[in-house]
Amino acid sequence: MADGTTTRRYTCFSGTQRIAAGDWRKVSGAAAQAERGGTGESVLIFDDTTGRLTDVEVAQAAAPTLENAPDVESAEGRGRGRPKLGVTPREVTLLPRHWEWLAAQPGGTSVTLRRLVEEARRKGGDKDQTRKAQERTYAFISAVAGDFTDFEEASRALFANDRQRFGELIREWPADVRDYALSLAGE
Repeated sequence: MADGTTTRRYTCFSGTQRIAAGDWRKVSGAAAQAERGGTGESVLIFDDTTGRLTDVEVAQAAAPTLENAPDVESAEGRGRGRPKLGVTPREVTLLPRHWEWLAAQPGGTSVTLRRLVEEARRKGGDKDQTRKAQERTYAFISAVAGDFTDFEEASRALFANDRQRFGELIREWPADVRDYALSLAGE
């Protein structure tokens, strides 16, 4: 979105069939309808960001509504001092030599730590993305496909980052499960 916010996305399965994907309202409505249909299949909702099974009560609380929208502080309501920039003070434990080195850096401790963190994020970006894709894919397949043929081998291929082998091993899985797993893996 233009304002920098994103809408959390979910995917709902009834058994091995994907029945809905999208925002919470759409997916939870489809899940409720499937449960009322009484097919006997388990209805599961997955968070597309993490691949994890979603606790319905938690997701409902996180769904954007007027009641739980974040408070926006007006410009005239601000107090004295620096504006709130989303800064969260936390405790950092370092050895004395680390503190000495940080204190000697231009800009001070906070500036140097922020610069180091940003540099590490840039350098490790691809590895972080790969790890997150593997974790979300594994969270999903272990919840839905744990007893499928070649699950263990597919998991090994996933974490070995062997995309071709992973795709081959899950080729015979139900189409919706296979396609969602591949999308979570970044295929």
